[in-house]
Amino acid sequence: MLTKKQHQLLIFIDNRLKETGVSPSFDEMKDALGLASKSGIHRLITGLEERGFIRRLAHRARALEVLKRPENMDERPAANGFSPNVIEGNFKIPGTEQPSGNEGSQVVEIPLYERIAAGAPIEAVSNPSNTIAVPPSMLGGGAHYALMVDGDSMIEEGIHDGDTVIIRNGETADNGAIVVALIDNEEVTLKRLRRKGNSVALEPANKEYETRIFGPDRVKVQGQLVGLLRNY
Repeated sequence: MLTKKQHQLLIFIDNRLKETGVSPSFDEMKDALGLASKSGIHRLITGLEERGFIRRLAHRARALEVLKRPENMDERPAANGFSPNVIEGNFKIPGTEQPSGNEGSQVVEIPLYERIAAGAPIEAVSNPSNTIAVPPSMLGGGAHYALMVDGDSMIEEGIHDGDTVIIRNGETADNGAIVVALIDNEEVTLKRLRRKGNSVALEPANKEYETRIFGPDRVKVQGQLVGLLRNY
């Protein structure tokens, strides 16, 4: 299953190859997808390559070959050679309602953020870099978003480096729940929440890491873990 941005990039590359016979440059891909930097394109290219949709040709600059195309890929390019329409279905606002009909054939797109530390906290990410399609059965009521995990501090809970966690957005969580926590308004991490008196503990699930204790005004809950996706 491709993310929205991966799907858009595959369409753009495929259309450009058909029109000119030459792969677009990373700058052209970045502009076509509205990304701020080429690093996002590198990640998308790697994802498409790992899933077998494209292949980089050795010893040739900017050389890409499209190996396969999704069945619902729109073959009609837009006026600028790029079509953003990638997912078909009657969806409500992402993360708030489940689509009707056969859920097995439908998905809901939710915002995807680049990285969240499951080790030492990292600087909080303020804007989603992408979207990701998830089965409606993974989502309950309310808004949801996804985060890529960076680190191994939650590995004993089955959360590995590179996993994508599904988070129900909210400012409250049950004591003992795994949450996205914002520390001092500038660091974000995925940990188990423990409250005792006026103290808030962010507890890892890896004996190599220590539990961190904070005062109540230093930690803000940003959502609670409800699901996990993994690529093999």
